[in-house]
Amino acid sequence: MAILALALASCGEDSSRGDLVFVNGAEPETLDPSIITGQPEGRVVNALFEGLCAYDENGQAVPGVAERWEVSPDGKTYSFHLRPDAKWSDGSPLTAEDFVASWKRTLTPSTGSQYNYQLYPIKHAQAFAEGKLTDFGQVGVHAADPHTLVVELENPTPYFIQLCAFPTLHPLPVSLIEKLGDDWVKPGNLVGNGAYALESWRINDKIRLRKNPHYWDRANVALETIDVLPISDANVAFNFYASGLADLLMDKGLAPPALLEDLKKREDFHAAPFLGIYFLRYNCSKGPFTDERVRRAFSLAVDKTRIVEKITRAGELAAPGFVPPGIPGYEGTPGLAFDPAEAKRLLAEAGYPDGKGFPNASYLYSKSELNEAIAVELQSMWRETLGVNVNLARQEWKVYLNSLSLLDYDIARSSWVGDYPDPNTFLDMFLTGGGNNRTGWSSADYDRLIAEAACELNPAQRFAILRQAEDLLVQKAVPVCPIYYYVGIQLYDPAKLGGIKANVLDEHPLRRIYRKN
Repeated sequence: MAILALALASCGEDSSRGDLVFVNGAEPETLDPSIITGQPEGRVVNALFEGLCAYDENGQAVPGVAERWEVSPDGKTYSFHLRPDAKWSDGSPLTAEDFVASWKRTLTPSTGSQYNYQLYPIKHAQAFAEGKLTDFGQVGVHAADPHTLVVELENPTPYFIQLCAFPTLHPLPVSLIEKLGDDWVKPGNLVGNGAYALESWRINDKIRLRKNPHYWDRANVALETIDVLPISDANVAFNFYASGLADLLMDKGLAPPALLEDLKKREDFHAAPFLGIYFLRYNCSKGPFTDERVRRAFSLAVDKTRIVEKITRAGELAAPGFVPPGIPGYEGTPGLAFDPAEAKRLLAEAGYPDGKGFPNASYLYSKSELNEAIAVELQSMWRETLGVNVNLARQEWKVYLNSLSLLDYDIARSSWVGDYPDPNTFLDMFLTGGGNNRTGWSSADYDRLIAEAACELNPAQRFAILRQAEDLLVQKAVPVCPIYYYVGIQLYDPAKLGGIKANVLDEHPLRRIYRKN
């Protein structure tokens, strides 16, 4: 434990303890809202920036930079009225034109945003992002005046207000980015508009956030400083918490699996289901997993119940489909059940009876104790049922994300947390060429179903179309294999911390957290 204390104390000029110290999981890949894809990055970015809307402690979208808005009778035009006192962290005014410039940057292909499709509900946004339209003036967003942003949608979008709280739609200091390039996210350079400003960022040490004096709602932000610790090893993270070096464990994978049975009995253990899924991606672009029969065989060989009962043990549900339960009115697909006999038959039909002649294959996963345990279990299942030995490839978070993006894997561990409470947030990322597809899979039928759902105004019929798409995704084409639905886990003393509540998006905004003593 003395080693841990020494590690935390070796931070130079910002070695004092923050008002809140929380363990966030992996080191952030970046703090650029247009580029981030992971939950650890999102927690920090949502403290540094704020969109037209912002998440509250219940995971609901509430007014952020926009104090109010009107929606046209046809549901396709939104007029957002920005707060007159909205400012950047350097004290300069934030205007509607900042949103226009920011969304243009995110949609510009050279930016490389894998989440730019979150802006596709906006009129002509997809055409601009795909290079089919070069005049951004034709995209459905413009500043009517410095404090009024008008957004035109392709179709009524029931979750658009939720999207307005999502990092991809945050305003950015575009002129600063153009001046500094990638260095704009460094301490001393980064200018945001959120409740906190970036004071320091020491890789593999900590991020120090300090309350932004120019934030419009600064009077209701309780904590002056927050230290964000990048620790992905569950045992190390728990030791920091248990020794008092951290006040809060925020990431779903940071409760040591070996301690879960005892932790679940404690008052500082908080767990609740949310819209998140742990799943496998298959590389459909090369190698044996281009064959749908092979993908189905590997999926049918996975005993999901064994994983949640033997390894995760926090109350997770085995996942039959890709869309988690909890979305009112939506009934998901039954998916593929554990069926060793059918798995063997399909692999033999594909030309690999009892695994004979199967090419070398590897399973890619990011570093964590839980991912390691699941990887070993999956390796065992595929060996037992299919006769195939799959090599295990563990990588650090940033390297792992890069491997996913480059399709440099055979099978990969993945996770997804809903960006808004609608099936579309789980299904539209597998569109052909989608930035978060990361499987190499392409289906004209799937693309058509997602497009039809986007145009369907009847809620029940829209859900029926999305259900067809989910059936295609996990029962027929199978570019992915659902494993289990997440349970959100936090460790903190409820007598000391407040403002943290279970919600379906697992969103816990730092600006809402306060100390009770």
